[in-house]
Amino acid sequence: MKRTRAALLCLLTTLLLISAAYSTVMRLEMTHRDTLFPTSFRRIEDIIGSDQKRHSLISHKRTTTKTNGGARLTLRSGFDYGAAQYFAEIRVGTPAKRFRVVVDTGSELTWVNCRFRGKEKTENRRVFRAEESSSFSRIGCLTQTCKVDLMNLFSLSSCPTPSTPCAYDYRYVDGSAAQGVFGKETFTVRLTNGRVARLPGVLVGCTNSFSGDSFRGADGVLGLALSDYSFTSKATNVFGGKFSYCLVDHLSNKNVSNYLIFGSSSFPSATKLNATRTTPLDLNVIPPFYAVNIIGLSLGETMLNIPMQVWDATQGGGTILDSGTSLTFLADAAYKAVVSGLQRYLVGLKRVKPEGLPIEYCFDTTSGFNQSKLPQLTFHFKGGARFEPHRRSYLIDAASGVKCLGFVSAGEPGTNVIGNIMQQNYLWEFDIVASTLTFAPSTCL
Repeated sequence: MKRTRAALLCLLTTLLLISAAYSTVMRLEMTHRDTLFPTSFRRIEDIIGSDQKRHSLISHKRTTTKTNGGARLTLRSGFDYGAAQYFAEIRVGTPAKRFRVVVDTGSELTWVNCRFRGKEKTENRRVFRAEESSSFSRIGCLTQTCKVDLMNLFSLSSCPTPSTPCAYDYRYVDGSAAQGVFGKETFTVRLTNGRVARLPGVLVGCTNSFSGDSFRGADGVLGLALSDYSFTSKATNVFGGKFSYCLVDHLSNKNVSNYLIFGSSSFPSATKLNATRTTPLDLNVIPPFYAVNIIGLSLGETMLNIPMQVWDATQGGGTILDSGTSLTFLADAAYKAVVSGLQRYLVGLKRVKPEGLPIEYCFDTTSGFNQSKLPQLTFHFKGGARFEPHRRSYLIDAASGVKCLGFVSAGEPGTNVIGNIMQQNYLWEFDIVASTLTFAPSTCL
């Protein structure tokens, strides 16, 4: 079959990229987006409201290696942008333009704020001008890709002419939405050897209209869910079947950064080898999310009495790690066992019930409280691995002198979600090929 010149050029570009990426990793810097607002009840209320709506989306979705290295993106806490997620900067198009995007392991679609020819809206966000990029190509509405492959990404059936681009109306259960057209574009990424490489043919949404709190402070979303069309799929196909991230404290300002790495990541030398743990990833039980097999929770040396069906994905339970959810959701039986167990160590503190705050257990700590007195919460994984989050990750600051237990009930049955606050100051490596999750405590610096 005769190859077109364009296909040969694309193949050559990909081969050159693989060659350049060998023995390197792609690394993106991450930021947490929660820092415009001081620690306050209103901030926690916003976080919980957003988390609860997102959890509904997760429940709704349930019912309806080629190199030795890769590349990296820098991540930062979104605290400075008034939100509770993590941001990375990506470079899109030719010439490459920078955009600040939410890093989301629960989203399949990568999109940026975008305009085609016409008047640009006045807004405090960066805009991708698709017609100014020589590497942007639209996907036609009559193509198999649009009509079949992208149906799960909410492609629209409307196709008035053969030249009409494939459109989408991406709706989130929390009321957020993004509308635009699909295209293929080149992303420019930085390698750990100091060089840069280009990732051609990445599926990207050119979003011309979006609404909702999910995108506060962001120019778009970097979709890292397990999907044939997510950014993860493209990056791991080029840099190897792994990606990893390390999340600094969610209250860190934007000058403190951590990383999203595609390719083999070496755990920091400061990480003790005996602190590294590995557990299976269940990639097929709650797609497109990254599910893990938990068999129990303990406080100190005491295993909690939690029915096993809470952890069974086939019975409506199961557990995922999600970078886009802040607090940790536990099915009702697990939630009650954890909060009642922790409450016994907080009996000397005054209970606080802020009006309008949809979280049950908050305490006045102005008289002083030694957080080390709390028992160690431990997640016990299949295969023997144990995750021991830092105490500040489950007794969180809500306002000056007030701390809250960072858990939300997921109902019964319900999907358990280990949120980004619980994950902070740990390095997490997702091995898609081996279906394993490796983690270890880290400063993320």
